[in-house]
Parts: sequence; C-alpha cells; structure tokens
Amino acid sequence: MTDTIRTERDGVLATLTIDRPHRLNALDYATIDALLVALDAIERDDAIRAVILTGAGTRAFSAGADIHEFAGSIAAGPAVAVREFPRRGQRLTARIESFPKPVIVAVNGLAYGGGCEVTEAAPLAIACDEATFCKAEIKLGLPPTFGGTQRLPRLIGRKRAMEAILTAAPFGAQRALELGLINRVVPRAALLDEARSLGHAIAAFAPRAVSACLAAVTRGLNVTIDEGLAIEAAEFASLVGSADLAEGVAAFREGRAPRFVGR
Repeated sequence: MTDTIRTERDGVLATLTIDRPHRLNALDYATIDALLVALDAIERDDAIRAVILTGAGTRAFSAGADIHEFAGSIAAGPAVAVREFPRRGQRLTARIESFPKPVIVAVNGLAYGGGCEVTEAAPLAIACDEATFCKAEIKLGLPPTFGGTQRLPRLIGRKRAMEAILTAAPFGAQRALELGLINRVVPRAALLDEARSLGHAIAAFAPRAVSACLAAVTRGLNVTIDEGLAIEAAEFASLVGSADLAEGVAAFREGRAPRFVGR
C-alpha cells in the first residue's frame, strides 16, 4: 500500500482519494496498484455499498499517468513498457468498470489522459463546474492506453471520440455532460455532498440487485442484443430465492418500504 491513496469510511460509503496534489494526482504505478488493493478490500466489505473516487486538492482529479515514471518503462523496450504501463492501467479501468458496487467518480479539477479514462470506466461521474477533460496522449506521440480508444467511442460516439482523441483539445464540464461522459455538473463546494447523496440513494436498494444491474449493463454493452438479453435474464435468475427479492415483492404488496438486508 502507498500513502498516495486515502481511504475514508462513512457508513455504507467509502471514499478513495488520490493524494498526489503536488503532481496533479498523476497515476504512478504504486498509486494504480494501491487503488486496486483498496478496491479489493472494499469488495470484501459487505457493509460498504458504494464507492466515491476523487482527487486531493482543487486543481486536479488526475492528470493521468505519471510520464516521468513511464519514460523509464519506454527506455526498457516494448515488452517491459506494455507490461508496466497499458496492462496496469487497463487492469485498473477494467476493475472500476466491472466493480460489483457502484463507483462514483467526483471530478474536482482536470481529468486528463488516464484521469479521463478512469472517468470513462466508472458507471457514474459527477464533475464540479470548474472541471476540464482532455485526451492528451497524442501530444506525447501515443494513443490512449488505459482503455480510452475503446470506451470513449462507446460512450459518446465514434466521431466525437475521434475528435477528442486526435486533437487533444480540452473541454469543460458542461461539454462533458452534453457528450454523456458525466452525469451531473455541480458547484465545487457541492461536489462531494452530491456524490454522497447519489451513493446513499443507491445504497438504499438491495446490494445484489445493484450488482446485477451493474453487471447486466456493463457486460451487455459489448455483445449483441440477444446475448445481452440472455445476460439480463441470468442476472435476474441469480436473484430468485434471495431474501431481498422476497422482501421487495412483499413490501410492494403490503404497501410499505422494503427492509433490505443484503441477502
């Protein structure tokens, strides 16, 4: 573990903060690995129902990969560079995308490169009105490597994604909202409160049902509609016989609020 990731627990919510403000919260290898370890621990904790991921300070959510460190990997040749850089970054974004609990990214400043790719991978994202986004990798002579060439076109469309990737032009929070990259834009002072409110709203529902929704949507995006419908049916079947499904149906029939227990 590294001291560049702070984990805070507030009831059913866990907040992960990338804590490298002096480097604009750039994702060095140790920080990526620490995020993966933290997510593993959160997944094992049944009391945590949702995750908020943000950056320390007011300037950046994350400026992306730590290029000073990456330069050493490039110098070591293609095999080392691929192993240490894109595979590690793709492992993080894939973990966030497929995490069985909702990950809410709270973009508190710039989200460039890998920081933008983390936002793309998360199922939910809220940005402060001062946030900026940029697919900056082409300025370094490389394509996005943490999944950005694949997720961004799926999120906002091929031509819009190509423009962002090929021009490296920054765009603001309102444009990110229009494109569908984020869910909401809020004043900076309200950012974490808004993220927590969203997390609590989701946490009120049966956790297995939340996980089923996340899995069905994420897996279904990359298959045909028939395969997606089969995934949807399988997620439903996995809940049949669960205590929370029985409680939800009973509460509806009795005209009362359900009391979900996580089983």
